[in-house]
Amino acid sequence: MRPQASDKIGAAIRKLRLAKGLTLAELSAQCGVPLSTLSRVELGQNALNYEKLVRLCHVLDVDLQGLVAREAETGIVPSGRRSVTRAGQGEPARIGVQAGRRAAADILSKSLSPVVLELTAASLAEHGPMHTLGGEAYVLILSGEAVLHSELYAPLALAAGDAVYFDGRSPHALLTVPGRVSTALLVAAGEEEFQD
Repeated sequence: MRPQASDKIGAAIRKLRLAKGLTLAELSAQCGVPLSTLSRVELGQNALNYEKLVRLCHVLDVDLQGLVAREAETGIVPSGRRSVTRAGQGEPARIGVQAGRRAAADILSKSLSPVVLELTAASLAEHGPMHTLGGEAYVLILSGEAVLHSELYAPLALAAGDAVYFDGRSPHALLTVPGRVSTALLVAAGEEEFQD
């Protein structure tokens, strides 16, 4: 469980960044902290070391004491973000040979990346190499049957309605059973493009 202070400092940094009219990419370029790291910091998933924090404060025109004061006054503010994906729609996505549709592709800096996959590969030979994601993941089988292969566990058979939460950083492959096409909802933590 991550400390609540990380959430508050991340929210304070986001508030200061937005007040200066900076995008994450612009802030990253100006302070030399990678974009992915800044995104995770704002989401409360990472913390910065002292040197990076000082560079960030310099760009945001605030000293460390000012950032801590901002952090103390920052509460959880609803963002009001919403994205609707109708049945059969969504930005095309691919994980290996498995094709799908990304939901909420229009929202940037997401905490979650959902994709509905059509599972057609029934063997690791058809699928190709196992792949990894940037963080934890959740899979819900919508129709048919599937098998989750990973380097750490024996293959896990899943029927429609079954779900599994797992560490996507571990190499894995989601396959259908021979002779069937199955569909699955995959929700990955953070910003995933699903374009292997």
